[in-house]
Amino acid sequence: MKRMDIASLIGIVLGIVAVVGGNSLEGGKTQSILQATAAVIVFGGTLGATLLSFPLKDVLRAAASLKEVFSGNKIAPELYTREIVSYASKARRNGLIGLDSEIPSIRNNFFKKAMRLAVDGLEPRILRDTMEQENLTFEEEKMRAAKVFESAGGFAPTVGIIGAVLGLIHVMENLSDPTKLGTGIAVAFVATVYGIGVANLILLPISKKLMNNLKYDLAVRDMILEGVLGIQAGLNPHYLEERLNAFLSEEIQQRLKRKR
Repeated sequence: MKRMDIASLIGIVLGIVAVVGGNSLEGGKTQSILQATAAVIVFGGTLGATLLSFPLKDVLRAAASLKEVFSGNKIAPELYTREIVSYASKARRNGLIGLDSEIPSIRNNFFKKAMRLAVDGLEPRILRDTMEQENLTFEEEKMRAAKVFESAGGFAPTVGIIGAVLGLIHVMENLSDPTKLGTGIAVAFVATVYGIGVANLILLPISKKLMNNLKYDLAVRDMILEGVLGIQAGLNPHYLEERLNAFLSEEIQQRLKRKR
């Protein structure tokens, strides 16, 4: 069962509640910042600018990546270390070919592919080059998804200003009718709030979260690749474990030492 990333959920809820709650504390009414016209201008304009900037497949990939923002279902890196050391011990006893039956049970696709290439006897240098190129491709795809949200976060405030100007134009056109002035002014200010708010409370934080997730994934992949190359080279499992632990944070290393 997938776990929810509590920090992401709290962050987005807290940001929205802070804005709405602050407005209420100042005596404002919630319905005063719920303007359909402003929402259409800001959200529609931001989406249009984003679609113009990126291929449709990148925008769809970015939408699909939202599940990574709210999912906390990542395997701890020390579990990979433990698995790699176990394979290293088996390889020293039975040879690399003895790991062939273990490969189907590996859940991480990058790990599985690297192990398959190692067991099949691919030269270490070529194995490293192949998997590092796969990392570059993986990074490029993930970065494009993050860039979609980052760009949308840049467009939203500007589109909000466009909405504000349109609202003021509406006000100027109806100076002779005071009953219509309030609506135009409301659209003007609310459009600005929507543009700045959606950019800084949602779009830009999502982009940052995706980039942080990418850094984590790349670090784990680097560790896995070093582990597989160590298995292929026949390194002592104890030495290999110490080498892989260098990829872990100081906090994790200390926790592992206490468990020994």
